[in-house]
Amino acid sequence: MKIVLYIFSFIIICLAPFLGEISLTFKDIFDSSSTTHTIFWDLRVSRVVLAFFVGGILALGGLIFQIIFKNELITPYTLGIASGTTLFTAISIVFFPALYLSISSVFGSIITILILYFISKQINKSSISVSTNSILLIGIALSYFYSSALMLVFYMSNLQENYSIVRFTLGSLDTVGFTSGLVVMLVSFVFYLTIHLNKEKIKLLLICNDTAFLKGLNVHKINILLLVVVSLSVGICISFVGPIGFIGLVIPHIIKLIYKKSADKLFFPVFFFGGIFLVFSDLISRNLNTDSTLPIGVVTAFIGAPFFVYLLIRRSKKV
Repeated sequence: MKIVLYIFSFIIICLAPFLGEISLTFKDIFDSSSTTHTIFWDLRVSRVVLAFFVGGILALGGLIFQIIFKNELITPYTLGIASGTTLFTAISIVFFPALYLSISSVFGSIITILILYFISKQINKSSISVSTNSILLIGIALSYFYSSALMLVFYMSNLQENYSIVRFTLGSLDTVGFTSGLVVMLVSFVFYLTIHLNKEKIKLLLICNDTAFLKGLNVHKINILLLVVVSLSVGICISFVGPIGFIGLVIPHIIKLIYKKSADKLFFPVFFFGGIFLVFSDLISRNLNTDSTLPIGVVTAFIGAPFFVYLLIRRSKKV
């Protein structure tokens, strides 16, 4: 089954740039003077590259968060990163339209990380470490606060600004050229390398924090490192494509059920198939409606939610 999945994934990657409203041929894509050459390379291939690496970061980020918080329902957005980046993007759209949106989005994720850390530190003054439970609860509270603030900004904006905000929250992989894709590719390389270099430490976290501490692991340090790396990587992704949901929750569970291995051995499959899932979802969004492209967040939810429920039912029957 694993071989079939990889073959299917390879087919999706190869076909994705060719499928769309305008049909393309091999002759056209290598003719630099033709319009189809530009469509293929600057619009479709760049879109596939962006989708693959964003999907990989979101999926692996979800798995890492589930390991840190010992909770399989955690997503990369649980701590308020998505809400924070969306709020700051909305503020930029309404009050600072000249500001580059990606900068304001990343700034929102950094602010969220700092708020999470300092409030958690205040709650745990008597301890040298910061409780992951405290971070989780504060993150949930921040999400609600950001959502309320977003509604206020939405209320204060005009019709055109409303549309821009809604469009961002629904997610979009629209890109021209490879700049966005290359930035996210670089981020994904640093992100994956950090996870890989700390693989043995993460393996100890899977057992128990107390056991990991007894084995000499600085649990607080590794948790903070992983939280910052995942949050920043996810924040950068959101700055380019918006808060695309469900990937960080669904893909880790699907891969666990297929591979039946410990989570520390699933980093590459989760990253790879997270990318393939988003490429496939984008393929559907571009071809389902010929008049316009469906928001990618809508497609991932429609695909991910029923499939996730099916997997849960199947697993419960086996138990």
